[in-house]
Amino acid sequence: MGFLGSMNISGSGLTAQRQRLDIIAENVSHIDTTRTPEGGAYRRKMVVFEQMRDSRFSRTLHKTMSEKYGEKGVKVTAILEDPTPFKMVYNPEHPDADEDGYVALPNVDLLKETIDSMAATRAYEANLTVFNAVKAMASKALELGR
Repeated sequence: MGFLGSMNISGSGLTAQRQRLDIIAENVSHIDTTRTPEGGAYRRKMVVFEQMRDSRFSRTLHKTMSEKYGEKGVKVTAILEDPTPFKMVYNPEHPDADEDGYVALPNVDLLKETIDSMAATRAYEANLTVFNAVKAMASKALELGR
């Protein structure tokens, strides 16, 4: 695997972690949303990652370029809703309260979102470090040819 393959792998990790951070930001921004267009309170969303598989085009391209490695990396395959129950809070004066006076609040936990964002940030930084290291190695390799 050459420099470009390594950069593609870390680039896919950067893209996936950025999307994870976007979903975390969406969750935090809807922490008090009790009414959505679908009806009911906002449900926390989660990102599912999967290893990239070779596409027909990439196999043909790699075969043409005489590479023995296919496409590697990670991609987001799904954004799922968290099935945990809503938090029920007694507030009979709230416009979204049920007949018993309880309001369904989103199942978003700020502590969990903070921890997830810290993990995603660290993974993003690790991929960025790898990308920069490969870029520096490629630059040094080009300097050798002068």
